[in-house]
Amino acid sequence: MNAPAPPAETLRAALAGLLDGLPPRQAAQAVERLIASYRGATPTDAPILRDRADVAAYAAYRMPATFEAVRSALEAFAEAAPAWVPGSHTDLGGGTGAAAWAVSATWGGKRPVTVLDWAEPALALGREIAAADPALRDVRWQRSRIGAALTLESTDLVTVSYVLNELTAPDRTALVDAAATAAQAVVIVEPGTPDGYARVIEARDRLIGAGFHVAAPCPHSAACPIAPGTDWCHFSARVSRSSLHRQVKGGSLPYEDEKFSYVAAARFPVTPAPSRVVRRPQIRKGQVLLDLCETEPSLHRTTVTKRHGDLYKAARDADWGDSWPPAP
Repeated sequence: MNAPAPPAETLRAALAGLLDGLPPRQAAQAVERLIASYRGATPTDAPILRDRADVAAYAAYRMPATFEAVRSALEAFAEAAPAWVPGSHTDLGGGTGAAAWAVSATWGGKRPVTVLDWAEPALALGREIAAADPALRDVRWQRSRIGAALTLESTDLVTVSYVLNELTAPDRTALVDAAATAAQAVVIVEPGTPDGYARVIEARDRLIGAGFHVAAPCPHSAACPIAPGTDWCHFSARVSRSSLHRQVKGGSLPYEDEKFSYVAAARFPVTPAPSRVVRRPQIRKGQVLLDLCETEPSLHRTTVTKRHGDLYKAARDADWGDSWPPAP
């Protein structure tokens, strides 16, 4: 018997069929309009995704990138809590369910999953896509306003991906507080921009204030060592580009890098990385320069040379976002 395809491959195959019958130019125009809407000020009383054509175009374009970013954050969380597996999952503002796919890819198996979103067309399409994966066929897709009026049932894991930008400041606060009250673990992902990082830091502070421990990316639960306004913490996930990606962006490469900021935190004890690679490593002749966020907390550049033997080999293989040093 053939083994089932990995969730990432299953998702790509399901998304490939979404745009059948939708002219490529129409799909590209829908994506361009939706990108402009998401980058602007979004009123919380008007869902951006209005109909199936909107949702299909945007899911085919954005869902792979959201999946890869959330999966990267979840994998870092899993490294900090290797014995923990979520028994239930709620995805806030989950739209077509990219985070549900990412959770399934990280831990496998079936668990009760609820995806909450205000846009009914997104939920309907998410249900349709999820039918391709047996582990996700029983997901509950529920229409709900995401904001101050949100109430959540108790759950092991709450994910919030690319949602905070759509909310007013009071609604962001209410959402994070509701997640902290309901969940044992919370993972929040935002675009890897200065504003996205600021929203993540705001959420991180509230989670710590609610008694959570930061599992990733930070090696500590103290204040971020980056001076406000001088830089921002973000990471990168590689995404295979579809033909729609190439139509919209006009690029020829078969991939693109999704920049994202995130925080993963838990009420239970976690073992965060001793330090985290927070910039792309610089490989030079006989040495590797690593920019690290460390436990102290502090930001520090370390140089690993050939004299370090196996550690030098590991440094050459290290990637942006990895924990450092590597586990034995």
